[in-house]
Formats: sequence, structure tokens, C-alpha cells
Amino acid sequence: METIKHLHWSLILGLGALALLRPLANIMNISDYFGKGTVALTTTVAISLAWILIVGLSRVNHPVLVLVFSGMAYAVYSTILSGILSPILTGELQGPLATPIAIIPILLVNAVWGAVAGLLALGVQRLRGVGAGSPETGHLQR
Repeated sequence: METIKHLHWSLILGLGALALLRPLANIMNISDYFGKGTVALTTTVAISLAWILIVGLSRVNHPVLVLVFSGMAYAVYSTILSGILSPILTGELQGPLATPIAIIPILLVNAVWGAVAGLLALGVQRLRGVGAGSPETGHLQR
């Protein structure tokens, strides 16, 4: 529990917000030009690469936990965004808030996405020689 308390929360919340590019691309109808699957895959890969590089090239402790929580932050942000925008755009509440049972799977899927990205970021850190023998504070290493 102490580890979670000392994670780099501003980074976690920022990375979660960065992932909002995915629903933003959908809202902006970019998929009308490139295809829905292509846009979803491209934005997911781009966000994943950004997460991996930002965390992997930094000296953040606990990169897996940081990105698990970033994925969960994105899930919360996108759920709230859907709850605000779906009534405006479609005239009715849609998404996870309309079917609350969907919230748990959304959190889990995005936590897994973060875990995979976190493992890759950890690999990048290890390749750089970061993390081995460092203090486990959960903050950026100094």
C-alpha cells in the first residue's frame, strides 16, 4: 500500500489523459476518412509507444504499476467523457454509465493494457541500466 501511495501520480494522470486521444479521434470522425479499425489500432499503438517511451526513458520507479494505473485513469476519464458527451452527441446516455456492469471489464482491460506497456517500459529501463539497485520510492529517481 505504501508503494501505491508514493507512485508518481501526476505522471499517471497525465498519461491517462494522453490516451484520451483515442476517443477524441473517434469524436472528430477521423475514422470516416481512414476506417474505424485503422484509427483505433493506430491511436492505440501510438499511445502505447508514447507511454512506453515516456516511462521507459525516464527514471520512474515501478513502471508497471505506473502504467497499470495510467490505463485505469484512462478508463475512468473515458467513462466520464462518454457520460458527458453521449447525451450531447446522440441525445441519450450511452457507454459504461448506461450499463454500469461494463465499468469493471473496462477497468480490467485498460489495466492489462497498462501492464503490458509497463512491462515493455521496464524492459527499456533495464536496457538503459535504470532501476537496478535504485531506491523503491515510486517517484522519479533523482
